[in-house]
Amino acid sequence: MVEELVGVVAAVGAGALVYVASAARVVKQYERGVVFRLGRLHGDVRRPGFTLVVPAVDRLRKVNLQIVTMPVPAQEGITRDNVTVRVDAVVYFKVVDPAAAIVNVEDYRFAVSQMAQTSLRSIIGKSELDDLLSNREKLNQGLELMIDSPAVEWGVTIDRVEIKDVSLPDTMKRSMARQAEADRERRARLINADAEYQASKKLSQAAQQMADTPSALQLRLLQTVMAVAAEKNSTLVLPIPVELLRFLERGQQPPAQDAGHAGAADEAERAESAVDRTEQAEEAMERLRRAVEQ
Repeated sequence: MVEELVGVVAAVGAGALVYVASAARVVKQYERGVVFRLGRLHGDVRRPGFTLVVPAVDRLRKVNLQIVTMPVPAQEGITRDNVTVRVDAVVYFKVVDPAAAIVNVEDYRFAVSQMAQTSLRSIIGKSELDDLLSNREKLNQGLELMIDSPAVEWGVTIDRVEIKDVSLPDTMKRSMARQAEADRERRARLINADAEYQASKKLSQAAQQMADTPSALQLRLLQTVMAVAAEKNSTLVLPIPVELLRFLERGQQPPAQDAGHAGAADEAERAESAVDRTEQAEEAMERLRRAVEQ
């Protein structure tokens, strides 16, 4: 009797062990479990850890809650300004409602992929080439909104969408290169013209200053001569200012005779002033000669 009882207990224990082994399930930390009992959704979503299901009655579907990185195949399209481009992107999304992701859509990954391709082609047709090249942040936000709207019913949320690359035809690349080169040349010419304007303005101010003080022109001439004469390997050609020649010419002219109105004193004074100017001119020429020799 005891042996039969022990045998029954052992059989029950073995059966319980087999039942537990067949009913035991383990849900990982980044997963959630959805249980279907006889084809119907049963109970709440199973949390991470050890859980039990009824063998042959319940079926456990595990759903990954990690962020999925899905590349969108390159899509060809014509922009609003009639340029053929090829654009590819990447979508980051995750499941927030495991039950809806299993029940409401057959394959949420495939559905998100197709929606991303369709939305990308739509964005290409609504945008211009300059927007695709320089205003991608705004296009990324619009693309994310277009994909996220239907994905909410699938228990999926779009984390972010990024346009990776925009491929252009070779003819368009050459045209853009010529345009950029022409724009750089235009800016260079504007800079040169502005520099010439500023230089001419300064030179005009310097000429006006020298016109007010003629001695400044002579000093500048002497400075130039001294700077050039420092080099012994060149021939110096010295320009003579026209004002200096006129000064010498006036000094060499005899005093004019006045017809009865100028007296002898005036004539003597003019002669003396002429001699003084001649001496000053000779001294200036002597200083100039010395400066050249030095």
